[in-house]
Amino acid sequence: MGFKTLLAFIGVSVASVNAAALKSHTCPDGTRTSNTACCAFFPLLQDLQTNLFGGNCGEDVHETLRISFHDAIAFSKAQGPAAGGGADGSMLIFPDVEPNFVANNGISDSVAFLTPFLQRHNTISAGDLIQFGAAAAITNCPGAPQLEFLAGRPNATAPAIDGLIPEPQDSVDSIFARMLDGGDFSPDEVVALLTSHTIARSDHVVPSSMQVPFDSTPFTFDSQIFVEVLLKGTGFPGNGSTSDVGLGEVESPLPLGSGADTGELRLQSDFAIARDARTACTWQGFVNEQEKMANAFKKAMAKMAIIGHDRKALIDCSEVIPQPVPATGKPATFPATKTIADIDQSCASSPFPSLASDPGATQSLIPNCPNDASTCIILA
Repeated sequence: MGFKTLLAFIGVSVASVNAAALKSHTCPDGTRTSNTACCAFFPLLQDLQTNLFGGNCGEDVHETLRISFHDAIAFSKAQGPAAGGGADGSMLIFPDVEPNFVANNGISDSVAFLTPFLQRHNTISAGDLIQFGAAAAITNCPGAPQLEFLAGRPNATAPAIDGLIPEPQDSVDSIFARMLDGGDFSPDEVVALLTSHTIARSDHVVPSSMQVPFDSTPFTFDSQIFVEVLLKGTGFPGNGSTSDVGLGEVESPLPLGSGADTGELRLQSDFAIARDARTACTWQGFVNEQEKMANAFKKAMAKMAIIGHDRKALIDCSEVIPQPVPATGKPATFPATKTIADIDQSCASSPFPSLASDPGATQSLIPNCPNDASTCIILA
């Protein structure tokens, strides 16, 4: 055996031994893990994937990701612990309080579908369930990063106060101030968290419509959101009446819909942050930069998921989170009928990236169901 081959063999052997040593505990179901505290999350993962997400990057995935943010950001350094405990599961522990706040409109649906999992897996805290659920959820979305998951959050002892959740009609200054106070997030980290809008849909902004997407690829974790928010607006999704324009909604570049295939929604906050001098170049910098975007989101989510907790007091159970579905490999594009001429160039220091336009002489409809299905099966 040659010297280099011997060294390579030794390196592989040491790595294998180290990996085995790291997973030195056996769970009741036979699963090997690095810490027995992680054992409870393996059956929870299977339960969530089978009975909630169904292997799709669909509505329940978005809703679980949304509640992870709303639960965590309910914290204030300025107002102290009485304002809220951060990522402590208070949404589930006090279901008749925080879900009734206006900024949490629709969160009661998430509370309803997550509560049975909390009951079935009663050794897991509510805060852990919410953050683990979000990390598990997005593994169903092509292109999403594998998020960190730390376990050991104690259950909330009181609900958070109202007024801690940023809303789409808030000014950029107000949003940045709230995010700094709530989680010590910089403006660039706020943009990174907004990557979540690549798989977001709304049930409560457009009065006449449900499951209204924020970009044209709502079942794929890609950078289309960073393209389309910078396109010039042409109209509003929904029934076309002024009464159907929601609070915090601005003109969309892709408003046309048909039946359940609704047009695209654009939030005032996304529109403004994408054009703000403090964040415009960060926003544009994620266009067609899948790895950069995913890594920034992963780092920001790791920070958000432990708001209100001491990282050193938590246990790393990231090994339970499976590898996400790989990215599709499709580059960002201008939607059909759109070109560089439709972009609001907002980054002063660099031009907008060169993109192809999707074919078609008319706006393409955005599908309502993942995987081009004609009907959506909601498991929750």
